[in-house]
Amino acid sequence: MKDRERKKRAEEDALMVKRAIAGDQAAYKALIKRYKIPVSQIVFKIIGDKREVEDLTQEVFIKAFQHLTDFKFGNQFASWLFKIANNHCLDHIRKKKLQIYSMRELRFSDEDETEFEIPDSTYEPDLQMLREQKSKLIRNAIDSLPMKYREVIILRHQEEMSYEEIARKMNLPVNTIKVHLYRAREMLYKYLKDRIKNY
Repeated sequence: MKDRERKKRAEEDALMVKRAIAGDQAAYKALIKRYKIPVSQIVFKIIGDKREVEDLTQEVFIKAFQHLTDFKFGNQFASWLFKIANNHCLDHIRKKKLQIYSMRELRFSDEDETEFEIPDSTYEPDLQMLREQKSKLIRNAIDSLPMKYREVIILRHQEEMSYEEIARKMNLPVNTIKVHLYRAREMLYKYLKDRIKNY
């Protein structure tokens, strides 16, 4: 891209950011449309898993628009957004390496009791107790969530409902459901990251 084109795009971005901060939904959507493919490409390059690209890309835009007021005008919006994408993906990888148990590993019983499956690496007598303690920790984490976040987590991971199905059930926009899920996962991570070290 030539310098003149880059400058023009930066000016257009800055204008759309100002409008988005002021609550202009059209400007918000225009920025997503402009940068969705580049952000998805960054996410895939770092994560390498096509199954996670859509969710992580959505989370990047959620995080960016939650912090739009932090954007310093005069800088390149694209660079700012791509840095958020990069950092978010690296955080995602770090969380996996910490072995904070992802919601995909949770299993729900008929009584909405959460059971957690831990690979058997030992036959020590204390293993069952350890498993029960971790299962209780996960249940407590979910129970600590506000009702609206707890409900979307259960609908998404117990009933494996799509975003659209959850939105219809809760009578909320799909984007709101995605925001709720993102915030719920962040809250679960914060709750678990220190406590899990004790097990």
